[in-house]
Amino acid sequence: MSSRTIRFGIIGCGLMAREFASATQRWAHLPQMEVRPKLVAIADTKPSCLCWFEDNLPDVTVAVSDYRDLLASPHVDAVYCALPHHLHAQIYGDIIAAGKHLLGEKPFGIDLAANERILAALAARPEVFARCSSEFPFYPGPYQIVKYLREGRFGRIIEVEAGFWHSSDLDPNKPINWKRQAQFNGEYGCLGDLGMHVLHIPLRFGWMPRTVHGLLSKIVTQRPDDAGNMVPCDTWDNAVMACEAVSGEHKFPMLLSTKRIAPGETNTWFIKIHGTEFSAEFTTKYPRTLRTLTYRSGKPQSWEVLDLGYVSAYPAITGPIFEFGFSDSILQMYAAFCDELINRERMSQPFGCATPAETHQHHRVLTAALESYKAGTVVALA
Repeated sequence: MSSRTIRFGIIGCGLMAREFASATQRWAHLPQMEVRPKLVAIADTKPSCLCWFEDNLPDVTVAVSDYRDLLASPHVDAVYCALPHHLHAQIYGDIIAAGKHLLGEKPFGIDLAANERILAALAARPEVFARCSSEFPFYPGPYQIVKYLREGRFGRIIEVEAGFWHSSDLDPNKPINWKRQAQFNGEYGCLGDLGMHVLHIPLRFGWMPRTVHGLLSKIVTQRPDDAGNMVPCDTWDNAVMACEAVSGEHKFPMLLSTKRIAPGETNTWFIKIHGTEFSAEFTTKYPRTLRTLTYRSGKPQSWEVLDLGYVSAYPAITGPIFEFGFSDSILQMYAAFCDELINRERMSQPFGCATPAETHQHHRVLTAALESYKAGTVVALA
């Protein structure tokens, strides 16, 4: 592999793969990056899914229906894999065994056992670099919150709330897809789809829950298939996890939520961190703004609203007065993956993509939420 060029392949050419490929073509937006990705190979079992990539990606020289042919190519250094959850353990494992670096979609395994298979594959090939996709912390607001956390601005943590909500599943006539079937998506349901996004920042700062109380909802139990027949929709639609976490010597409550049926929400990701000295809140509903409160003894307690504009982890050509959006967060996450792959602990900024160890922690939390709901009790995590 060239020290400054990473040749990528994509396995699974769906919605997120198109976003990833588009980000490759936008790399000129990051003028200070010393590493450049090049998308050279694609694989999908449906030939029709390859057409957009072949039409729009001039560097693609390998377009195959069998992902193993992509892995056999000596011209591929790293793989972005975006496939249904039931395929993660086998195909992520094959990617790792082939010696290809991996950026995998969440949840990094359909369940805890599958996740541990992937981590075992990584342990057997320590030269392979792997990370899990989680783009929302790269918005300017949460990235600034990460800076505040690193600076120790918050004092004693009072409470944390984080969530990821959308509402498209409120329509009972929305056709079923693989994410609404446990055999493909896993028993986690919405937890598996959305949980890594919610847990990325808390886990990065050591807030692994000590206890979990899961409140899960199946709201729409049937959906039409392609023929219009009503078939079971057997995954969880909404989940709330009431947790107790620890920062230093202090315990605090942490409320985590993942919802497919949150009326009026369109892919809303948010985080709120309240502390005795400083508090901060961000939501993608208002992507330009960050709310903060600095506590001063004897002074009025007043929230301030900061208009962030385009401020990013990796400097871009976009002017700071303009707005940051979802495609920009993908580009920034992609840059973090490439930066850390090449430079490891000397990466140019300190916040990286979700690590394999963090995916394992998040699986333990999600598994505990399932166990808690089934037993009707609080589950303790060592």
